[in-house]
Amino acid sequence: MEQITSLVQIKGIRDGLLATFVEAAWEDQCLALLAQIDDRPAFFQGARLAMDVGSQILKVNDLVDLRDRLSERNVSLWAVVGESPTTEHTSQLLGLATRISKPRPEEQRHADDVVAEDTALFVNKTLRSGKRIEFPGHVVVLGDVNAGAEIIADGNVIVWGRVRGMIHAGAKGNRSAIICALDLSATQLRIADEVSATLNPQKDPKPEVASINSEGRLQAELWHTG
Repeated sequence: MEQITSLVQIKGIRDGLLATFVEAAWEDQCLALLAQIDDRPAFFQGARLAMDVGSQILKVNDLVDLRDRLSERNVSLWAVVGESPTTEHTSQLLGLATRISKPRPEEQRHADDVVAEDTALFVNKTLRSGKRIEFPGHVVVLGDVNAGAEIIADGNVIVWGRVRGMIHAGAKGNRSAIICALDLSATQLRIADEVSATLNPQKDPKPEVASINSEGRLQAELWHTG
């Protein structure tokens, strides 16, 4: 399964999610995309998806079939970007966009307390001890953050899994940043310059979101994911 899912990379853009495919047979690319969605159905629920299919030559039936399979999973295909004139024409016939807006480098340079909403890093694996991620935007982890792992982000951090390591959101002073996880038992949480005490593992963990409250203190409360 890991070999199949490696055929597609998914990241956040201004208008939703962008799936970029490694060169392979179209059916394999479709299976790779659907496998990632099926692995994390709650995360992709209601998503708007654009695809960069490279040099792939696609006919109407190819895109209609995939669009239907995505629709069954409550994912909306709205754009297809590619190098083939045939693919572009097919996409236009189906009412799909063939251009997407990508932020220019200068658009990503904001004040320290502001993060571009379209700047996000998606990590589709568990972060093991010794792994450190630093990113000038939001970070979304589809996996666990083990003890000894660290995430430092200028924006929000969302973990679809357990957190046992250290997470620092709003690292450049953004006090409105949040940290969400299905099990928030971190070694340490930080938002801007506020630091939490060590959180002990819970016997019956529930999804939580950590933020800085109106009194200026870091607190965690139930995260309603549904």
